[in-house]
Amino acid sequence: MDLFNRELSWLSFNERVLQEAMDVRVPLIERVRFLGIYSNNLDEFFRVRVANLRKRTLVDHKQMEGFNGTPKQLYEKIRGVVLKHQKQFELTYLHLFDELSKEKIQFIDENQLNEIHKIQLNEFFNKELKHEIVPILLNSKIPFPRLKEYGIYLAVKMISPSKKKPTFALIEIPNEYPRFYRLKDKKKEYFILLDDIIRVHLKNIFSIFDFEKIEAYTFKFTRDAELDLDDDLSISFIEKIEKSVKQRKKAEPIRFVYDSHMPRTLLNFLIKSLKLKEGMNMIPGGKYHNFKDFINFPDFGRQDLIYPKRPALAHPDLENKASLLKVIQEKDIMLHFPYQQFDYIVDILREAAIDPFVKSIKINVYRVANHSQVMNALLNAVSNGKEVVVIMELQARFDETNNVYWSNRLKENGVKVIYGIQNLKIHSKLIQIQRVVNGRETLISYIGTGNFNEKTARIYTDLGILTCKPKISNEIKKVFKLLENHIDKPEFKELMVSPFNTRSKIISLINNEIRIAKKTNNGLIRLKINNLVDAKIIDKLYEASCAGVKIQLIVRGVCCLVAGLQRKSENIEVISIVDRYLEHARFMIFGNNGKPKYYLSSADWMERNLDKRIEVGCPVIDLKLKKELNIIFDYQWKGNYKSRIIDKKQKNQYRNNHISIPFHAQEELYNYYRKLNDEKLI
Repeated sequence: MDLFNRELSWLSFNERVLQEAMDVRVPLIERVRFLGIYSNNLDEFFRVRVANLRKRTLVDHKQMEGFNGTPKQLYEKIRGVVLKHQKQFELTYLHLFDELSKEKIQFIDENQLNEIHKIQLNEFFNKELKHEIVPILLNSKIPFPRLKEYGIYLAVKMISPSKKKPTFALIEIPNEYPRFYRLKDKKKEYFILLDDIIRVHLKNIFSIFDFEKIEAYTFKFTRDAELDLDDDLSISFIEKIEKSVKQRKKAEPIRFVYDSHMPRTLLNFLIKSLKLKEGMNMIPGGKYHNFKDFINFPDFGRQDLIYPKRPALAHPDLENKASLLKVIQEKDIMLHFPYQQFDYIVDILREAAIDPFVKSIKINVYRVANHSQVMNALLNAVSNGKEVVVIMELQARFDETNNVYWSNRLKENGVKVIYGIQNLKIHSKLIQIQRVVNGRETLISYIGTGNFNEKTARIYTDLGILTCKPKISNEIKKVFKLLENHIDKPEFKELMVSPFNTRSKIISLINNEIRIAKKTNNGLIRLKINNLVDAKIIDKLYEASCAGVKIQLIVRGVCCLVAGLQRKSENIEVISIVDRYLEHARFMIFGNNGKPKYYLSSADWMERNLDKRIEVGCPVIDLKLKKELNIIFDYQWKGNYKSRIIDKKQKNQYRNNHISIPFHAQEELYNYYRKLNDEKLI
């Protein structure tokens, strides 16, 4: 097998996330939070990838790429892998809560309450929670209610001595409150889930009914998340997005996860009411669902059970400078988040907003924070008379509503907002500030690998370059012109711009290493990326391996390339790092016979990123920045603490490099930047 199946490779990645919850080296509360990350990832996987696969099972019976079987057989294989992971998840969850108990943080359910706890919960329920609960009686004669895509539900069964058949009801667990409720107790920390608080008060909720037994079982429901953008020319693109997001709430069911102890009569009723098919999209689980809420699991004030605080560091070239724009005009700057402060991006925009020589600010936006400092800085720039152009990608999956909100707010305040092209997502991360002094124009540009989102910049590792070099900035100006008029198709000599030349440039750079390897046996490719899927690029890497090019790949997520195959990929090694920070930076190093070429890029090596999106990659020219990229890759390649080997077995074995001393790449990189900051070596 020359390729791994994409979906199965993704499940292997999410297993690495689950490993973090199982790893005793990770602080205990952080391990609980990794359960939430795993669960959230899986929800999105089903809503997107499995939803698309399910559609293929209805019409396509051909063998799937990287899998010896049809779409239906792959669907069943995925379900089997998920069930296997689910069992490991349940065992891990139980173990972690046992460990929390040893730390005097006690999880209790509705059956473990003492009298003091009951008094507290009664007060909370009657004063607050009760008013948010709207039970719905279920009856085969009444249409089943429309379920929310992110909701958690309790299916209630009431048995009455006066009725032959049980009465069923539905309760949506309110999302206005945190999922975890802390109980006051001097001896120990206690917490209970909102689900169980409702279970405690079921008799109160259904007090008007005559029943001798009442019980409730949790389930959750996942829908197809693909947007369906119709061809109605009478409505605008933004209206199509808003309409399609609303339709997503009515989409086909993709996964139904339920308490495996749910009575068969109740389960059958739900299956029939939700029009589900037994088996294919049904996942039996434990008592609790929607573990994504565990991402926000409280720390209970226990600093010893969470990651040590690691504040983002200053960049010596930018810290305490009167003008950041003038610094960038003197030299290229590279920022590495979250090791260094994202605040500099906001500060640069704020300075540009009040600089009398700045004429315009242009930015393309894929995802931003709900309460975005970046967007507020742009609003400030408009108030100061600057021309502000925002290229807003409305199709950023699951962020459509937030992007629509910001686009409307920006327009209302005088910002020129341009939307992405319907069939060509704009995924690049660019800013360009035009500054004119005495008639002379300077273009200050930023090219990054991650979103302009100050919230995710605290946990995603990303790189960005600030430069005024004309040969880079002039081509970025061409990109913005392209995005503004959707007509020009300029040529790019320096930048990699999808869908125009990224693929051809990558292939050309690989071919160059093949020629070098054949002549000097000195070919080298080092790549750090999120996903490696594109079959044509993978074939080219196989060709390079056969020619003797040494290839080192750090791939966080999906990797369809199979390393270590005889006479195919013997010279290719692949590792994956899953750790405290989400590895999101993308950069390339091509050996070029001792004169390496370096690139940052917003693009993964996937067909969609190379051929169906606007992506921008930038050559790194400054010698100090090249050195820094070498160090980043060296540290991560040397890492043996959180690195897993990605080989043909896909077992996610930790990498030890036969070294007894652990090298924790993320920790060491933070120490590296702190040392540089202290010594002012940059």
